[in-house]
Amino acid sequence: MARLVMKFGGTSVGSVERIKNVAQKVKREVEAGHQVAVVVSAMSGETNKLVDLCKAIDPVHDQREYDVVVASGEQVTTGLLSIALQAAGVKARSWQGWQIPIRTNGMHGRARIESIEAERLLADMAGGTVAVVAGFQGMGPEDRVATLGRGGSDTSAVALAAALQADRCDIYTDVDGVYTADPRIVKKARKLDKITYEEMLELASLGAKVLQTRSVEMAMNHRVRTQVLSSFADQPGTLVVDEEEIVEKQIVSGVTYSADEAKITLIGVADRPGIAASIFGPLSDAGINVDMIVQNISEDGKKTDMTFTLGRADLDRAVAQLEKMKGQLDWAKLVPDKNVVKVSVVGVGMRSHAGVAHTMFKALADKGINIQAITTSEIKVSVLLAADYTELAVRSLHTAFGLDAE
Repeated sequence: MARLVMKFGGTSVGSVERIKNVAQKVKREVEAGHQVAVVVSAMSGETNKLVDLCKAIDPVHDQREYDVVVASGEQVTTGLLSIALQAAGVKARSWQGWQIPIRTNGMHGRARIESIEAERLLADMAGGTVAVVAGFQGMGPEDRVATLGRGGSDTSAVALAAALQADRCDIYTDVDGVYTADPRIVKKARKLDKITYEEMLELASLGAKVLQTRSVEMAMNHRVRTQVLSSFADQPGTLVVDEEEIVEKQIVSGVTYSADEAKITLIGVADRPGIAASIFGPLSDAGINVDMIVQNISEDGKKTDMTFTLGRADLDRAVAQLEKMKGQLDWAKLVPDKNVVKVSVVGVGMRSHAGVAHTMFKALADKGINIQAITTSEIKVSVLLAADYTELAVRSLHTAFGLDAE
């Protein structure tokens, strides 16, 4: 007998028929003798409707009341799935975040889980009752409903699995696992049987949308064995596990891209100590995250050019912030650019193999693709390219690193 947490996203519970399908999957695990907790998202499209209602009343709304509204989508799903399980002959009870409780900090709209008091859930599950838990939500200070941000149900599921000391956390989605690249772009992409926490964390943070980044970080910190698999096909998915569980490590496990990037170049900035702090300090204070940074060598020792990337959604705010600082920074020209993409190769095998960057750069050069910026870590290399080359770059790198399916 195992203790399992099963998580179903919005598309998996998007209709009555799909909720009934989920109930049958849960019933199979119960009949196999397992203790089961299920974490559910709101039905697909419901959260967007609730967000739009808040904005229609007041675009600058109270985040605490916003959380009360948007958290209701998951409450509906927990009740419907519990009814479906009971109709299928399975004992079930719905739980909201405040009932368990799942305690969070006070950052409404993007709260972080601080603790889960799982004793009542464990007692229910030991008695054969399936716990159907609302994802995406918890209870903040002063017992207020708090939500975890987009994709937060993944984090709810992994956190619950850690609190329950579950044997595995199964994340059911509309894809059947983690692929070596986006199969919509790369027809020869392969599904991976296993991937390390570190690789999955890099892929999630660099654009892969299979799992929310925070959920992978939590799985890695608490060593929660996590499986990504399809709600619509009965077949094994991809296990996210410790590096020690993977015997044969690929040099590169995946190629991913992020299209939500933008670039700013400041031309003719004073080349003096402290200039970088003068630029990036105020951007940080404004909540704008900067990623790649390239500073040109000054030829005359007086002026230089500074290029950096940031999220596309933050571009207008960043430009406005820099415009306010023009007198202080004395730059000659500010050039924003939304037509960029970040393409990355990821693999724990890079730790013990040289030449990954050379292979990457040569594959791009052979296709006439110019690199605008580069960043590296122990297990990834990322490059910034013109967005028009996204598909060509991803396919070329996938082939160059031997990832194409035969």
